[in-house]
Amino acid sequence: MHFSADEDFALQLDAEDPLRDFREKFCLPLGKDGKPLIYFAGNSLGLMPKSARAIVEEELDNWATLGVDAHNATGTPWYTYHEALREPTARLVGAKPLEVICMNSLTVNLHLMMATFYRPTKSRFKILMEEPAFPSDTYAIKTQIAHHGLAPRDALVLARPSNGEFTIQTEDIVDLIEKHADQLAVVMFAGVNFFTGQLFDIKRITAAAQAGGIVVGFDLAHAVGNAPLKLHDWNVDFAVWCSYKYLNAGPGAVAGAFVHERHATNTKLPRFAGWFGNDPNTRFRLHLEPEFIPVASADGWQISNPPIFSMAPLRASLAVFDEAGGMEPLRAKSTRLTSYLEFLLTEIGSKKFTVITPRNPDERGCQLSILAHEHPKELLRELETAGVKCDFREPNVIRVAPTPLYNTFHEVWRFTRTLAQHQ
Repeated sequence: MHFSADEDFALQLDAEDPLRDFREKFCLPLGKDGKPLIYFAGNSLGLMPKSARAIVEEELDNWATLGVDAHNATGTPWYTYHEALREPTARLVGAKPLEVICMNSLTVNLHLMMATFYRPTKSRFKILMEEPAFPSDTYAIKTQIAHHGLAPRDALVLARPSNGEFTIQTEDIVDLIEKHADQLAVVMFAGVNFFTGQLFDIKRITAAAQAGGIVVGFDLAHAVGNAPLKLHDWNVDFAVWCSYKYLNAGPGAVAGAFVHERHATNTKLPRFAGWFGNDPNTRFRLHLEPEFIPVASADGWQISNPPIFSMAPLRASLAVFDEAGGMEPLRAKSTRLTSYLEFLLTEIGSKKFTVITPRNPDERGCQLSILAHEHPKELLRELETAGVKCDFREPNVIRVAPTPLYNTFHEVWRFTRTLAQHQ
């Protein structure tokens, strides 16, 4: 659409926004003036749904009044608490319910997936990642390689931007996969790059890898709840994600994992086992059933019993996503919000910063990464003083993420006016 830099235009966009009322479902942090901050840090920690408090308090009350009996009480029993998250999570990531499980934290889930899917042989032992990947992923992958007695310098293949660029062309990723196809065991990519905000072509990367007989997995920390996903239809082998960013489930909230149906139902696959991945029909026979019998679903990778207090807020947030109509309307607003932000940044026309996120809306989510050419940390402090909350990545990138559930077009307009004043 055609945008205007006039304030009235931003107010008109908000008035016409069918999702405008969802902002009232979230707790908005306040600045020193008592007014809501312009909170563009949902890519780091999403805001708290107001409904989360009651759900958490309900479980605290259950603990207080029922004790151990809350595991099998009416309502949402603790014993099967993860099952309440299954279907709404599956809808968000484009999966069948049996393909998803909410458990652990992201990097723990990545290790669990790699224990199953990274089975290096003498000829196929390499792993392809993007650079820069999120550091925790890099640490995990390098230690997985070392765990098998291999050296990362020999086994790690990195897809890097071309000289002078910040993002990685899909063609270059595909070329790299084809070049190393005979030696690659796993392709492990982000869905959205944490640094640049680039949304990778998951479908095409998956097809290219599997054409070479390579297992492919994704870290969806910055993609889930941000971009439409069709993990089952795209034939992705596995994926992992956290839920405290765009899923708004709170700090340290339970993470998630996807295992494609063809793997999830294969109980012969190797894995690290724990009692909650075991067949529920024999789970509580304990020492009477010493052999592990995995559930024939993604549940078969579950290690421990559900962490109730880190799952409860996710129930609140997933209900908001469903009420909003899922990812299709959210994506439509997100695309417009981010495009409007890009338009206004272009209008400023400053030589003091460069947007390094792809201009094509299909190649990005909510986030725009702004590379500051001069005094980046001072610029961040000035924004914060003006009531803007975004975040910073070394050495000079400010990440700005207007999210469709609670951010407004007028906030985008105000942010860019603040940025222009401090050039």
